[in-house]
Amino acid sequence: MSVTADELDTVRTGGVRRILDYGDRALLLEFDTSAEVLAWTEAVRAADLLGVVDIVPAARTILVKLAGSRYQAPTRQRLGAVRVSEAQVAESATPSEADVVIDVVYDGDDLDEVARLTGLSTAEVVAAHTGTLWRVGFSGFAPGFAYLIGGDERLAVPRRSEPRTKVPVGAVGLAGEFSGVYPRESPGGWQLIGRTSAVLWDVDRDPPALLTPGMWVRFAATEEARS
Repeated sequence: MSVTADELDTVRTGGVRRILDYGDRALLLEFDTSAEVLAWTEAVRAADLLGVVDIVPAARTILVKLAGSRYQAPTRQRLGAVRVSEAQVAESATPSEADVVIDVVYDGDDLDEVARLTGLSTAEVVAAHTGTLWRVGFSGFAPGFAYLIGGDERLAVPRRSEPRTKVPVGAVGLAGEFSGVYPRESPGGWQLIGRTSAVLWDVDRDPPALLTPGMWVRFAATEEARS
């Protein structure tokens, strides 16, 4: 996502690095961390804003879509009055229980490479991936694909230098600070460490996405083959 209009009124408000006009019917809020995005998404949803039709969190930004250009100035002004404390950002503290547990067979094609990149053994990679809860930061790429944040920092690895033209449905991967599960077969450049039979996207389910922003996720190692 890139800003397509000139940067207009820029302000600093309790955690937001910048608020930019995004075209004439949206505002783009910029942050330093995904944890700030999560805390501010909740605050923006709860705020008394004008003409908001959608709020879309991403890795370091929140896009606030508006019903018309007349809402841009008053909404920016009201956002300037919203405050999110460090305590609220830290409130993303890990709970004792996950909202969703995803069983994973850890036999991914890149498991050995992830071990090499991290300096861990493959068993330690699996232990690190399953040993902490992950949180859904935002969705994107494909319906049902969730970018999971907050895992073991040792698992931060670069994307593959050459993306695959075909990644199977259910593949579990790592890229940068994120982990994720491919909801359908597609091209992709994430480092694949395992696979799951969990259904990430089902149009007959309410909501269709298994993982939605703010949810907590635990991965569990299993030796059962996927049917």
